[in-house]
Amino acid sequence: MAAGEFDLIDRIRARIIARHDVVLGIGDDAALLQPPAGMQLVVGMDTLNAGIHFPHDTAPADIGWKALAVNLSDLAAMGATPAWCTLSLSLPEPDAAWVGAFLDGFDALARQHAVALVGGDTTRGPLSVCVTMFGFVSPGRALRRDAARVGDDIWVSGTPGDAAAALAQWSAGGARDPVLRARLDRPTPRVTLGLRLSEVAHAAIDISDGLLADLAHVCRASNVRAEVDVDALPVSDALRAVVSDVETRRALQASGGDDYELCFAAPAAQRDAIFAAALDARVPVTRIGRIVEGQGVVATANGAPWMPVRTGWDHFAG
Repeated sequence: MAAGEFDLIDRIRARIIARHDVVLGIGDDAALLQPPAGMQLVVGMDTLNAGIHFPHDTAPADIGWKALAVNLSDLAAMGATPAWCTLSLSLPEPDAAWVGAFLDGFDALARQHAVALVGGDTTRGPLSVCVTMFGFVSPGRALRRDAARVGDDIWVSGTPGDAAAALAQWSAGGARDPVLRARLDRPTPRVTLGLRLSEVAHAAIDISDGLLADLAHVCRASNVRAEVDVDALPVSDALRAVVSDVETRRALQASGGDDYELCFAAPAAQRDAIFAAALDARVPVTRIGRIVEGQGVVATANGAPWMPVRTGWDHFAG
């Protein structure tokens, strides 16, 4: 069903949650927001384009969920509490039914984390979704990429490789595992874990472009080297059932991306605290390596040097 731009905006406004710190939300030229006293503002933004960041056959509700989830994941990696967001939505046609379904997924996740949509834009064009996320963190408590230290353990949450396997199945046009596809379409942002880690970890990053590629960003910013045992990466039952070849599975886990799990560095003395934080957040975590002197990322498998054909996703690579 076609609808005008302002009708779409009204439909969006009718679905948002209210927060006491939103002085003025959707409907004016800009929003008026009241950050808590003594807190630092954390801002992140991600754009999702059809055929690049999600398959063309992805359900609208799943696109809505994922558009918010990937931004929440960025705040989780900073150890921040999410609060507000803006939404820029480009649509080939002003389809009210599509927008309604999109909002079903977006709103479901927003309510889980008390995120208020406070503004944005709608326009005609290729299907594209851009969300800007705002949150808070106490001064000095943000998990930064430049804070990893020699001697730190390297950890990962969840089971990397699941989303990449789903994308590979979709690209091949064969049978699709529903568990893996759910990991691609509806990633779970590790917000609670990130908040707990801000008390015990040094640095963190979310896995969007691939574990090794994203960890390399931490190493570059911190001027350290990461040593990673690829065979220590936890494997989900679904991934093990679908991908029997060990080398293929390693590549998916180490370089696939799109899982939006957290990779983080923490002092070895905090291992018990890390497990306690993970238990509290109800997210499994696994120790996969360590931070040493040097630069870059060194991966091993079966005790020997190992590296996939590509370490991660690059939008502008050939």
